[in-house]
Amino acid sequence: MSRLRIYGIARTRAFRALWVAKELGLDYEHIKIEIGDAGARQPEFLAINPNGRLPAIDDDGFVLVESLAITLYLAKKHSSGKLYPGTLEGEAKAWQWSLWAVTEVDRGVNIWSLHAVRLPPEEQDLAKRAEALAVLAAPFKVLDGAVTDRPYLLGDEFTVADLNVSAVISRAVDMDLAAWPNLKAWLLRCLERPAAQEALALKTAADAEVPLEVTRRIARLNRL
Repeated sequence: MSRLRIYGIARTRAFRALWVAKELGLDYEHIKIEIGDAGARQPEFLAINPNGRLPAIDDDGFVLVESLAITLYLAKKHSSGKLYPGTLEGEAKAWQWSLWAVTEVDRGVNIWSLHAVRLPPEEQDLAKRAEALAVLAAPFKVLDGAVTDRPYLLGDEFTVADLNVSAVISRAVDMDLAAWPNLKAWLLRCLERPAAQEALALKTAADAEVPLEVTRRIARLNRL
């Protein structure tokens, strides 16, 4: 039995943990916990993550929550100096971009995705979609500039910084990104990696199976 368990259905932020596990070639058990009362709010999962949020991991008895903390931990444990930067400065930049992603673009991409793709057309709020695009314009310009003269955020090699940021904005692949051509090329470069494709296949399958009421609940609970 694998020593690593990843909790969370793949269409949630568990996608990020699944991607890094596949990138690292780890043996893991995927526990497909659903959001809300039917899953992450059940007492047995709350004992793992009292926040009732996904994902969580149990790595041979070490429990960790928060998706980007999980990716950074697993990358450093299994690929220090490669996927995880080997210098203090590189490590700091990986943290910088990871924190940047959750503060600057995570919510905006989620709002856009709900009101452009995931909710039925008659339930999409065009004003929220437009507002999300307006909020994303400035940070997307920053990201576009960061990959103007190099293939990845920290230089010539793909690192956990790229994984974290591209995973956070993975649903932006459905946007019109013509205004940010470098961002678009970088995002496709990241998401076309074999490990990303495997994780995205799990995410796509989970998206296809999700009941509409669950998607509505996501929008309500997160005020999206």
